[in-house]
Amino acid sequence: MAQSRSVIINPLDNDSFHDECGVFGVFGHKDAAALTALGLHALQHRGQEAAGMVTYDGRHFHSRRGLGHVADNFSSESAISQLAGDYAIGHNRYSTAGDTVERNIQPLFADFEFGGFAIGHNGNLTNAVTLRRQLVKRGSLFQSTTDTEVIVHLIATSNYVTVVDRFIDALKQVEGAYSLVAMTQDSLIGVRDPLGVRPLVLGRLDEAYILASETCALDIIGADFVRDVEAGEMVVISGDGILSLHPFPRLPRRSCIFEFVYFARPDSVMDGRSVYETRKRIGVELARESHVDADMVIPVPDSGVPGAIGYAHEAGIPFELGIIRNHYVGRTFIEPSDQIRHLGVKLKHNANRAHVEGKRVILVDDSIVRGTTSVKIVEMMRFAGAREVHMRIASPPTTNPCYYGVDTPQRSELMAAKMDLEAMRKEIGVDTLAFLSMDGLYRATGEPGRNAECPQHCDACFSGEYPIALTDQEGGAHAAQLSFLTEVAGKR
Repeated sequence: MAQSRSVIINPLDNDSFHDECGVFGVFGHKDAAALTALGLHALQHRGQEAAGMVTYDGRHFHSRRGLGHVADNFSSESAISQLAGDYAIGHNRYSTAGDTVERNIQPLFADFEFGGFAIGHNGNLTNAVTLRRQLVKRGSLFQSTTDTEVIVHLIATSNYVTVVDRFIDALKQVEGAYSLVAMTQDSLIGVRDPLGVRPLVLGRLDEAYILASETCALDIIGADFVRDVEAGEMVVISGDGILSLHPFPRLPRRSCIFEFVYFARPDSVMDGRSVYETRKRIGVELARESHVDADMVIPVPDSGVPGAIGYAHEAGIPFELGIIRNHYVGRTFIEPSDQIRHLGVKLKHNANRAHVEGKRVILVDDSIVRGTTSVKIVEMMRFAGAREVHMRIASPPTTNPCYYGVDTPQRSELMAAKMDLEAMRKEIGVDTLAFLSMDGLYRATGEPGRNAECPQHCDACFSGEYPIALTDQEGGAHAAQLSFLTEVAGKR
């Protein structure tokens, strides 16, 4: 009898912030579905659990959703040909609310009195459980466990007449961080939360308009960047053009600063700033604040690369690829013995011994979450013969979880929340350890520093200052057990 085999998750994959979600929309292009598939490919880094698309052809809505990557669901000509229409919205999912099952895959679709309505969401609603309980008491029947469906039911129960007014009415009742793309029979709608925590941009391709989470998704289809959707703005794109609405009180923008540190693709532009150049400037600031004599700077791939380039340039020492990453490994079907689990770490990263042996090295990484990755990387450097190992982190200590659309560990699991700097240094096993200061991070984004009275970004994961109410957390609703049918997750 053959031995049973288990799916082993690479230990390094469980020690990072998992990306949020990616949204994309097209209005007025004959190849809307194909363009949306390409846009979702560019946004694959924002969500790898599932992908979905809804299109409209003037008479009917068409939908395709499935678990897995974009290529698993939209790589064939037949898949695209079934999604007819000049309008389309798409979504890449990494779950922060709701299980990874097919009924939670977005875009969600509902058939209202005014017609069909599809919606995709990047972010997290911090009062979703509270609102859901109220809606269920009033008779709403939920079909998923995702917070996005709360918006659908609020639209359904609104007393307003037009879809735009109903949508606004629904959003005035929710709290949280969100960027939304929605589609009706005659419009594409994009909206960003009042603080602009989650990103959303507007583009144009010939006569068609595009909405996307990042500018890299515009680049892949050859679209021109028009502008950021403003914080608290709703753009309604129809045959009459673009209508810009500001239905919420205007507040100082607080876009997520961690987009610059890790989430966004390096080739994107956020808030008018190149993400790649910002990450290099982060490395410059890090070298100015905490340089130590060493022979080389080594990035922890891949997110540490731009910061390490900036650090090396500022410090005047060589940048070297002392760690080689295997890009073709994910979950592995291997025997679950302790020895194999340990070797599994090397499936993803391996030391470049010829360059490391006998050298004093500075490792640059974007952040420390649980710390398990850092421990393994340092062990790898020591085993490869590094004489000294120093670690520099391109962000302040991560001491608090994110409740605004990023899947993060609880505070009790965050290394920086449990230990002081010296304890972290000993646990990781480095000769020295230093983090970028908060002011240094802000300087890298083009600010003179952090305005303590009114911070220019959302930095709650570093500061613990949450700019949006955490109603479900404060009321204990986050721990509520929602009753739902258990589904078996599978690819199609």
